[in-house]
Amino acid sequence: MSLTTMILKMSEGLGKTCAIFFLTLLFSLPLGMIVALLRMSRNKIISSVTRFFINILRGTPLMLQLLAVTYGPYYLFGISVSRNKLIPVVIAFAINYAAYFAEIYRGGIESIPAGQYEAAEVLGYSKTQTFLRIILPQVVKRIMPSVTNEVVTLVKDTSLAFTVSYQEMFTIGKQIANSQTSFVPFVVAGVFYYLFNLIVDRVMGLIEKRLNYYK
Repeated sequence: MSLTTMILKMSEGLGKTCAIFFLTLLFSLPLGMIVALLRMSRNKIISSVTRFFINILRGTPLMLQLLAVTYGPYYLFGISVSRNKLIPVVIAFAINYAAYFAEIYRGGIESIPAGQYEAAEVLGYSKTQTFLRIILPQVVKRIMPSVTNEVVTLVKDTSLAFTVSYQEMFTIGKQIANSQTSFVPFVVAGVFYYLFNLIVDRVMGLIEKRLNYYK
């Protein structure tokens, strides 16, 4: 198989890799905020349950979580696995990354001085208005480097979808490598991921630059 043919075959899975990436961010970023707020709840039960949830997701391999979400329903309840494996893959990725984003959000929220809440209260802002108009914009600015790091990691983690035989780029590359007894497909995959990360890093860098409005 020529290098050109190999690249074309692997590029067919690139769209599925991008689908995992963008759908994971679409669901995990807002879900992470919800989890963070539950984690910070004054209700001890809610806070403890949420903390346990976060610890489980951060303390176990994403690969294991992919297998659990994809095949767990069948082994536990006899429910047939969906033919479209993108659904369980995105669910597993979104839940896992929501746990990481939740802790990033929590760190950002807790870094805001208490005086800002008090000042907003004096000005007549409600708690919701204070959070949305005063706290959240500052939190977003402060957590961008950490969020960027997680987003870059997500690009590479999409390759774990091969564990459930989802035909994304790395899975196709692995199949070609096995059939051709060659390491070249892995090199090609590495180049793809590197270029993808360059684009992501550039975009996130531009966002960070826009948020540095005091410089």
